[in-house]
Amino acid sequence: MSYVRSLGVRLSDKFPRPTRSYELKVRGLDRTILVDHENLPEGGEGAPGSLLSLLLAAGIEVDHTCGGVCACSTCHIYVEEGEDSLQESTEEEEDQLDFAPALRPTSRLSCQCVPDGSSDVTVELPSWNRNEVSEEPH
Repeated sequence: MSYVRSLGVRLSDKFPRPTRSYELKVRGLDRTILVDHENLPEGGEGAPGSLLSLLLAAGIEVDHTCGGVCACSTCHIYVEEGEDSLQESTEEEEDQLDFAPALRPTSRLSCQCVPDGSSDVTVELPSWNRNEVSEEPH
């Protein structure tokens, strides 16, 4: 059980769910995930509808040492398009990003990004993490 869940805070209470379906594109892997706002992955890591939970459900491995509760920076990604559909980063997220390598202005923690569905989203995994990505089960 994650730290946040053990305190009785449900991640779904912290983040609003998407209100519309959209496409999540993963640059560098040439993958497009069709996100159905009424059928989000549940019970995984991160908030329901978070980029982390969507990437993991699609078989794209993203490090997430803390279990998706914003207590590390291992799920760091770059949001290249669609950032306007994400809530603003919190001070907690920005503090964790201070520890992430290869920061860019588009850096976010995938566990903290829940698109609202108002636009498609394109992300890129940092090159230091890309070699660990599994596109298809072997």
